[in-house]
Amino acid sequence: MMIGKHREAVVENIRIAAKEEDFYRKVEVDDPVLSAEQSKAITDRFLADRKKFSHRFKSFFVRKFANIGSSIVNRRLEIVGEELLPDLSGGAILTSNHFGPLENTLLRHLVRRHGKKRLNVVSQVTNFAMTGPIGWLMNYADTIPLSQDLRYLTKDFIAVLQELTEQKEVILIYPEQEMWFNYRKPRPLKRGAYHFAARLKAPIVSCFVEMRDTQEEENEQFYKVKYRLHILGTLYPDENLTVKACSEALCEQDYRLKKAAYERIYGKKLTYDFEKSDIAGWKA
Repeated sequence: MMIGKHREAVVENIRIAAKEEDFYRKVEVDDPVLSAEQSKAITDRFLADRKKFSHRFKSFFVRKFANIGSSIVNRRLEIVGEELLPDLSGGAILTSNHFGPLENTLLRHLVRRHGKKRLNVVSQVTNFAMTGPIGWLMNYADTIPLSQDLRYLTKDFIAVLQELTEQKEVILIYPEQEMWFNYRKPRPLKRGAYHFAARLKAPIVSCFVEMRDTQEEENEQFYKVKYRLHILGTLYPDENLTVKACSEALCEQDYRLKKAAYERIYGKKLTYDFEKSDIAGWKA
């Protein structure tokens, strides 16, 4: 399902950002824009509400809806390398490429196949200002807002992640940060996810989603896209290193895995010269 308007404008924003090597740039044209005060209000509300009965009640039903939807839309999903997935009974951090608002359904489907009731998804705080059904999912489908506020990041956010890992939960973090619509290439990774893994001594499960065009039209500009989920391996923090050195090593290892997966899957060397084929399903 195609979500969002102005896809051609978004593709142009991706082309410009790739040319300028600004791989963490926001490219969507209709995302909410929040002030620091508005962002803080969202994270404050999240922290205050997350253990209230009303929030848990809403999350229960939204989780059920998200899980059922994930099972239906991914019932024919091909998963490659599933034998590389570790036992998730102890919890883990998943990383994947970020190309669509509902691609987390692929990972939800995966962890439920392996006995987990939920997938906790770290999402940009701006997503929590969305309205309608997507906004409802963003706020209640086991999501955790990611804000640039340093106090929140270094105290409250890490405390939430620590609580979840101690409860042996699985957390999805997108180290590419911003969503680039249907962008096939793995982008250079930000270190945040790996810093949290090093701090919490949590394993990283590296994933990569392959996108293949179909001949079925989505609209006048795009064909529908078929997904294949690749499990690339599990990375474990080296406790003999400092948190900084450990996070840098994990980040580099994960990028190498995703780069190698891209080159193997698509049969071409990874460069960031923009090509039409970079955007899955695009008819241009």
